Amino acid sequence: MTTTSPTRPARGPSARRHLGSHTFLVLLILYFALPLWWLVVASTKDINGLFTGSGGPLWFDDQFSLVDNIKQLFTQNGGIYWRWLGNSFLYAFVGGIGATILSVLAGYGFAKYRFRGRNLYFSVLLGSVMVPVTALVIPTFVLLSQLGLTNTIWAVILPSLLSPFGVYLMRVYAQDAVPDELLDAARVDGAGDLRSFVSIALPLLRPAIVTVLLLSTVATWNNYFLPLAVLSDTKLLPVTVGLGQWQAQSTSGAAGSQLWNLVVTGALISILPLVISFLSLQKYWQGGLTLGSLK
Repeated sequence: MTTTSPTRPARGPSARRHLGSHTFLVLLILYFALPLWWLVVASTKDINGLFTGSGGPLWFDDQFSLVDNIKQLFTQNGGIYWRWLGNSFLYAFVGGIGATILSVLAGYGFAKYRFRGRNLYFSVLLGSVMVPVTALVIPTFVLLSQLGLTNTIWAVILPSLLSPFGVYLMRVYAQDAVPDELLDAARVDGAGDLRSFVSIALPLLRPAIVTVLLLSTVATWNNYFLPLAVLSDTKLLPVTVGLGQWQAQSTSGAAGSQLWNLVVTGALISILPLVISFLSLQKYWQGGLTLGSLK
């Protein structure tokens, strides 16, 4: 009696495509994770380890100095880093929430209400999305200077409340996520526009709201050019501009290179709130995305 051993399926074009796509994804992961890994590693080194360490730029040095760097960071210049970090929290919190509220209201209005000039206004809004933010810094500075708001917290918060892309995103999402028939049924039942918006539209818009909130908060937190132009008081600077000043001092030699470890460690600590925000809001984001399939 003869027995035949099972033959292994030959790898075809589909398997090669999967291997190629997986390889490409791994390369993308390495590309995006490499700067973060360098930041983590560099934060554990002292000045000598940053420039002449034995472990190389992508590996830890013999001396672990993360705790010492954090202690020096929080005591440098009278603990000014705490002030910068608090300013960033204030600007990002107020600017992110304010921009989200305005984007939700404006986007929902563009999507569900018919009024004269709606298409024209929305076209102007789309045009403003194409304008680089840096191109508006100088006109914004001139306007705030005429209003006497430069070198105040409002010089950063007020421009952060405007998010043309957030309005566009909310309008596109609300147009399909909130059926007109559902709103008409609510009006037949006696619900007004405000109650229909709060009770019906907002739960359906949750994924878009979380998206706009994250984008607005991250954009305000990472904003550099606007605070640099409108703020001159060191105590009002966000952490991005403050670390930029330390970096400029280290580069020019005014304060020596002893600030490089503080710049790197401060940059690592400054991204932790963003990482925590994404991780904490992820469940609401995913839950909102699957909400429509459960209806």
